[in-house]
Amino acid sequence: MLQFLFSIEMRARIRAAKERNMNGFYENKDYGSLSEKVYRFLRDGIAEGRYQTGDCLIEMKIAEELGVSRTPVREALKQLELEDLVSSHPNRGVVVKGFTTEDLQDVSTIRHLLEGQAAYWAAQRVTTEQLGELREVVELMEFYTAKSDITHLVALDTRFHELIYEASGSRTIRHILASLHHNIRKARQSSLNLPDRAPNSLAEHLSIYQAIERRDAQAAKEHMEAHVAIAAGNRMSD
Repeated sequence: MLQFLFSIEMRARIRAAKERNMNGFYENKDYGSLSEKVYRFLRDGIAEGRYQTGDCLIEMKIAEELGVSRTPVREALKQLELEDLVSSHPNRGVVVKGFTTEDLQDVSTIRHLLEGQAAYWAAQRVTTEQLGELREVVELMEFYTAKSDITHLVALDTRFHELIYEASGSRTIRHILASLHHNIRKARQSSLNLPDRAPNSLAEHLSIYQAIERRDAQAAKEHMEAHVAIAAGNRMSD
């Protein structure tokens, strides 16, 4: 078992985390315009499987559900269509296209090419504050792995990778990878439900963190590439 020792301060934080809504820890962001918030709500729904391939997204129904006018919903649906996540049909309206097996394979290939580079740059450019955030996320991962809490682990996994994108200092990598990582959220959750995947994933994240902490760019790159390859293999066999 991992011997990743908690500081007294971090143990207190983790105890407090059990008693609060963890979503605020890594997802409390202001996304600006109302149409952007509606867009993210719908995109999350597609990524998480709440909206399945072939489902019709009815503008008026969504507006009523979210308590908004139809204008931001219409704008959000247009953005989703630009991203090829939905398609418009004269008789059916807006229909969810979702993600195919080929899409997931493409995402895994692109992530393997870019995530290693992101970790490499992160090891060179990470700030003390970002290192502290990464450590906190890994320690929380250890706690929720012991609890077999997959919901929190998926959200913490998202935050871990986002922090590395941010630490890389590359806006291009951050934009591309954040979107790709988010779009496979449902697949990541399924993967973490596989036997022994959660503790193995924790060990992989810890290795990445420790390499970045040592400022060992090559090791960070190699550990990240291995992590992405293993995760992709689990998803393809699921």
